[in-house]
Amino acid sequence: MMLRRALILLVVLAAACSGGPKLPRLAPDAVVLAFGDSLTFGTGAQADHSYPARLQALIGRKVVSAGVPGELSASGLARLPAALDEAKPQLVILCHGGNDLLRKLDEAQTANNLRAMVELARARGAGVVLIGVPKPGLLPSPAAFYADIAKELRLPYEDAALRKILTDNALKSDLVHPNAAGYARLAEAVAALLKKAGAV
Repeated sequence: MMLRRALILLVVLAAACSGGPKLPRLAPDAVVLAFGDSLTFGTGAQADHSYPARLQALIGRKVVSAGVPGELSASGLARLPAALDEAKPQLVILCHGGNDLLRKLDEAQTANNLRAMVELARARGAGVVLIGVPKPGLLPSPAAFYADIAKELRLPYEDAALRKILTDNALKSDLVHPNAAGYARLAEAVAALLKKAGAV
């Protein structure tokens, strides 16, 4: 009997783990903080076509856009506490580090800054979703540290959307920014991840 219970428990745990990291369901009045740089700000499209604006419509929760074009991860880490205090989010969507990659800054330091941002958000009771930003190049794909952080800290992780958008000229406004159609795709991908994680 004990063995059977142990086996059932293992099956349940395996099933729970197979779907990826989970998030608490967002309350109807929950605030989501979209934190990042120009990709969050929506450079390349009108403000109401940025991914946070599109995401708000898709998930039916308030999404506060806190994107600063050109910002490095060290500056984002310094800015995050005030943004958290002001928005009081239940969930943070973190899309940062792209400018570090463009400037070829030390990736280990960028990764440490992102880890610290995750810990700051969690210390204030917010869940975190991570979006991987592609490294510039002929075949852009997210820097390896994004997947490492997501695995290490058990974060829902979106690694494909920006890579697909930034390799499709119909979805870009320039070499490193989506256009309105691209941001819509990103919002759809994030909404799908939130649904899979149980947040909506």
